[in-house]
Amino acid sequence: MPNKTEKARRKQIQKELQEKAQAEFEKFLPISREDFQNLFDYLDENLEENNCDNSLKLTKQFLETNQIQNIEEVENWLKENGGFCDCEVLYNVEELFEK
Repeated sequence: MPNKTEKARRKQIQKELQEKAQAEFEKFLPISREDFQNLFDYLDENLEENNCDNSLKLTKQFLETNQIQNIEEVENWLKENGGFCDCEVLYNVEELFEK
C-alpha cells in the first residue's frame, strides 16, 4: 500500500496531467473559452423562449452578432464534438468545458 508521500506524488502527477490536457483542449478551440461561455449563455436564454429546430440557427446568430469571422470552422468544431443543433451545443459541447 502506498505511503502518504507516494499518494501525494500520484495526486500531483494526476493534477499536472489534467492541467496539460486542459491546455491542449483550449489550444485547439476555434474561438476563445470566453466566447464559448457567452454562446452557452445565449443559447440557454434563447432556447427557453424558442424550441430547438434541429439546426444551428441560434448559434449562427450569436456568431454573426459577435462578429466571429471563422463561423464555418466553429460549426465544424461543434459538430465534431456532438453539437449538430443548438440544444446539442448546449447539452454536449458545454459539458466539455466543465472538466
